[in-house]
Amino acid sequence: MGRIFSRILEISLPPGRSAFLWGPRKVGKTHWVSRHFPDAVFIDLLKSDVFAEYAARPWLLRERLNDVSEIVVIDEVQMAPDLLNEIHWLIENRGVQFILTGSSARKLRRGHANLLGGRAWRYTMGPLCRPEVGDYDLEDVMLRGLLPSHFLSPEPLRDLRAYIGDYLKEEIATEALIRNLPAFAEFLRVAAVSSGALLNYTNVAREAGVSAKVVRGYFQMLEDTLLGFRLQPWRRRVDRRLVETEKFYLFDVGVTNYLARRRPSEGTPEFGQAFEQLILMELRAFQAYRDPELEISFWRTSSGIEVDFILGPMDVAIEVKAKNRISSRDLAPLRSLVQEQSIGMGIVVSLEREARRLSDGIRILPWRLFLDMLWSGEIVR
Repeated sequence: MGRIFSRILEISLPPGRSAFLWGPRKVGKTHWVSRHFPDAVFIDLLKSDVFAEYAARPWLLRERLNDVSEIVVIDEVQMAPDLLNEIHWLIENRGVQFILTGSSARKLRRGHANLLGGRAWRYTMGPLCRPEVGDYDLEDVMLRGLLPSHFLSPEPLRDLRAYIGDYLKEEIATEALIRNLPAFAEFLRVAAVSSGALLNYTNVAREAGVSAKVVRGYFQMLEDTLLGFRLQPWRRRVDRRLVETEKFYLFDVGVTNYLARRRPSEGTPEFGQAFEQLILMELRAFQAYRDPELEISFWRTSSGIEVDFILGPMDVAIEVKAKNRISSRDLAPLRSLVQEQSIGMGIVVSLEREARRLSDGIRILPWRLFLDMLWSGEIVR
């Protein structure tokens, strides 16, 4: 029997409330729900016969659940959007509680599906985070990523290859969303290589061999299927002009590196990019599980001075440096920000062995200590 992770996600529903649980495929939503709600009525729309039945006759849900008292779980609800009208009726008229899992909002948005008008709270599950897995080796986790099955796999590259293949096959081909799968596959590689850079549709389109309009649609598709997300620039007014261009990241560092065809090793630029993404993954996990209202952005001037992450309205400014020794040059962007803004805390997350505090108040933290402080509530209060 494989290792079972204790996930941080908590869903506690008062009477009359239901929940959406969103997350990419294979993050562990189904496993988590089945363990935490063992007595629930479970409807798995990934089973072809179950899907066919409810897609053709959604009213069967109302007839079958009219007298149910248990929580009802519907797995991958986006596959049958018309069920949401029946779910709405059962919530309103029979007080049935639902947990609705999903890995894509695309069909729901395209079909203007009934999203239950606030009757269902929203939860998100992502890849594993450090409190769930304990300590790990940086280079190893950058290779395999933090999807549960990949993290534990004896052959993570083969699993990653299958995951990407299944995504192209199941999420794209079966929905007939992409006519040119080779072009989309090349786009995925380019998107991975440029993950974390300022988003430039024209450059990505040129490298992928498609139009900028098509590339915009591809990026939107990655967002809709929860395989990527945009990081917005910090936009408060300051004396110098700031960039308005967002960044785009894929959802998992292992998926990013596999698609980009790289195996980052310490001391390389690729390692630094992966290290930055790994820290961002932890910040987003903290946001999802502990502080859904937390704003995460980046600060960059038009002249190219950049601080990697801003938490809240300048509560915390974080620079990520994959270096064993932080120099004055590495501190320049953060110090430039401190001169212009009043920030609550300035942090450099690094590979240094010991924490230290500089005379101007900037803290240099080893990455493990930073994550411990983040999850213990010492960074974001």
